[in-house]
Amino acid sequence: MRIANLSGRACLVAGSPGTERAIEISVASGGRFSSSFDELYDQWDQVQRWGGDLDPDAAARLGIPIDRALLGPPSPSPSQVFAIGLNYDQHAAESGFEVPADLPPTFTKYVSSFTGPDSVVELPAGGQIDWEVELVAVIGRRASAVSEAEAWSHVAGLTLGQDLSDRGSQFLGPAPQFSLAKSFAGFSPQGPWLVTPDELSDPDDVEIGCRLDGAEVQKARTRQLIFPVSALVARLSRIVTLWPGDVIFTGTPAGVGMGCTPPRFVECGSRLDSWAEGIGELHQTFVNSPTPTSRQPSE
Repeated sequence: MRIANLSGRACLVAGSPGTERAIEISVASGGRFSSSFDELYDQWDQVQRWGGDLDPDAAARLGIPIDRALLGPPSPSPSQVFAIGLNYDQHAAESGFEVPADLPPTFTKYVSSFTGPDSVVELPAGGQIDWEVELVAVIGRRASAVSEAEAWSHVAGLTLGQDLSDRGSQFLGPAPQFSLAKSFAGFSPQGPWLVTPDELSDPDDVEIGCRLDGAEVQKARTRQLIFPVSALVARLSRIVTLWPGDVIFTGTPAGVGMGCTPPRFVECGSRLDSWAEGIGELHQTFVNSPTPTSRQPSE
């Protein structure tokens, strides 16, 4: 099952790549379920059982073509957002850190930075904006102190994200500002939709990558994660309670701009294209922030 955020409404996605169509879940379910994302994730077990009995061809016939400009993040109002650092060996090495042993570095990205899969991102003045393609997991069932063996049963599905980061802000001052530096407006594009684990041939082995201005800069398979999705859910849930709709950015592979010699960052006019096997693509373009105009005193 694939779920899209189309103009703020939860929609079922049917059809083959490039010809996807969407139908509101409230319509497809005959009113059994709401098209509100808060209610969708709160009822995820029932929604998933219902989705397993659907005829995808019938859903495709009833759906409408998807305008990607209207797509938003698949979980637009999570209670919590977790972002994981140093979760690939080679990325830890290029960052100059040792591989974490039991608990990876964890920070947050604020929801105000969330956007859909296709967006124009304004570059903060003087920023050093880096790319970080990531597999993103969305929680579908309350999780507290769950084991790795049962962790996947608490995951609604997977999507694709970019953890855009202003390295200047991140390392300004006496201590790193990870969360704020990664939460400027537009710094958390996600999508194009949520894909349930059963839709993927192996949800623990998904190819992800991105290209900057047409040149490949990152590519990896999620089987290379130091802490796979199940381990992240288990480790996080032994400290905090995970709630339906919560979002986990699972970490980025090697190839970020900060790891280049010399460091490389996106510029005005840059285009960033990201992909995840079996999920879809993100497309970001970058522009300079408008220069504020000085206010004249009123007469």
